Amino acid sequence: MVVKIALDVMGGDNSPHALIEGAIAAIEEKSDMRIYLVGDEKEIKKVLENRNYPLDNLEIIHTEEVIHDDDQPTKAIRKKSEASLPLSMKYVKENKVDAVVSAGNTGAFMAGGLMILGRLQGISRPALAPIIPSFNGNSTVILDVGANMDAKSRNLADFAMMGSLYAEKVLGREEPSVGLINVGEEAGKGNKLLKETYEILEKSHLNFKGNLESRDLLDCPYDIVVCDGFLGNILLKFAEGMGSSILMKMKEEFTSGLRNKMGAYLLQPAFKNLKKELDYTEYGGAPFLGVNGLCIKCHGSSNSKAVKNALVMQAYPFIKENVISLFLEEIEKGWSFQNAE
Repeated sequence: MVVKIALDVMGGDNSPHALIEGAIAAIEEKSDMRIYLVGDEKEIKKVLENRNYPLDNLEIIHTEEVIHDDDQPTKAIRKKSEASLPLSMKYVKENKVDAVVSAGNTGAFMAGGLMILGRLQGISRPALAPIIPSFNGNSTVILDVGANMDAKSRNLADFAMMGSLYAEKVLGREEPSVGLINVGEEAGKGNKLLKETYEILEKSHLNFKGNLESRDLLDCPYDIVVCDGFLGNILLKFAEGMGSSILMKMKEEFTSGLRNKMGAYLLQPAFKNLKKELDYTEYGGAPFLGVNGLCIKCHGSSNSKAVKNALVMQAYPFIKENVISLFLEEIEKGWSFQNAE
């Protein structure tokens, strides 16, 4: 089986160079991966010029239209239907490729997933599911982080089910554990939404461990944590900002004098390990779970390493394990009965 992926090379801060370099690195590692570079053919060929790469594993799909970061998401998907992002998603819908990977406009990415691919039958709402680092070495999937600003208990239950299968099949977690972000660890804590969700998850076959307070998120003992998109987006951006600020402050302190510089030199291996643990490029991207096709969203500032990891560590095993079919099997076995209107 050849894994076919449409890569939106015009999206992101470092397009198209970083996207294409990431694609080349990916096909060098996975000989059974074929990547369709969707974007301006002239720009793509400039990057490919004088590069050695497996010719049979790359193909260019030309389009000059681009969705920019300041474009209104829904309008852009409708008005710029031949732009690199929606065109990539059309290839998924038409079964020409197995997945789309993009570092472009996040709003347009989610709007395109819903408008072009649609929801999986039986899934109430899709969720964006990034991986966040943990200081205990056990990275955690958090969903949702922005696709649904308002959610119901059935939505959060669906997130937990999809997150569990994703963690098991793509990340290799055995019996992945699930936590619910709440204001306290006790079962009776939280508002109506969280109390209802707790009851559903407690009765489900998932490996539900209970509530998790946000202070424990960066030292999380669970493989998956669920919350509504409003809270998840705030937590994710706070964690990103805190991580960047801590690293910046450490750099300032350790370069402020000779003694500090000497200390920094001795601690350099430890700092490299810490940076690696906090580096989003190690995880590649976040799947948009619950739409009828695999969509992987990379960070807007992704470099070639992040793109390569999104292709190799996220999209490739997701397709090989046929995870979307596993979602549908779970629904057919009766999962959706507890999420009915």
